[in-house]
Amino acid sequence: MISVTDLRNGTKVEMDGGLWECLDYSHLKMGRGGAKVVTKFRNMETGSIVDRTFNSTEKLQDIYVEGKPMQYLYKDGQDYMFMDMETFEQIHLSPVLAGDAAKFMKENMEMEVTMYGEKPLKITLPNQVILQIVETDPGIRGDTVSGGTKPAKLESGATVQVPLFVENGTSVKVDTRTGEYLSRA
Repeated sequence: MISVTDLRNGTKVEMDGGLWECLDYSHLKMGRGGAKVVTKFRNMETGSIVDRTFNSTEKLQDIYVEGKPMQYLYKDGQDYMFMDMETFEQIHLSPVLAGDAAKFMKENMEMEVTMYGEKPLKITLPNQVILQIVETDPGIRGDTVSGGTKPAKLESGATVQVPLFVENGTSVKVDTRTGEYLSRA
């Protein structure tokens, strides 16, 4: 059990029959009366977000989660197939668990899957991935003074803004946290 005053961003707890991750918290001290902790939690199973206010004396049940290295194999209908790199077991993961990571995943890519016991909760991509551009407009000669950008579709299906000089077939490095172009690879 942990006190709500010990909550930090990323703390994982069990409450209301579900598994939750703390996204934001703030400690409010009132002029009269006890302090309050205002939090924002994300349900790790459904992805829903909830705001909660606690008295500073309340406690929550913390949980232990571990990250397992897994390899993304292929998309099977709506689900994603992953293989455990240690045991070689294959598991189905739903699109809810993939979240925003799905737009940067390509086959045979290794990533970390957060597990609670045997239950997968979340997919974590590396901070940077290298993907190939499959579709973008040609750059216009002489239009480089402004440092402009253009949209480019990646092999994973995501669209990112790239500099005008980047062409089809170019491999680029993309930041998976922000979805921004970093450099050519």
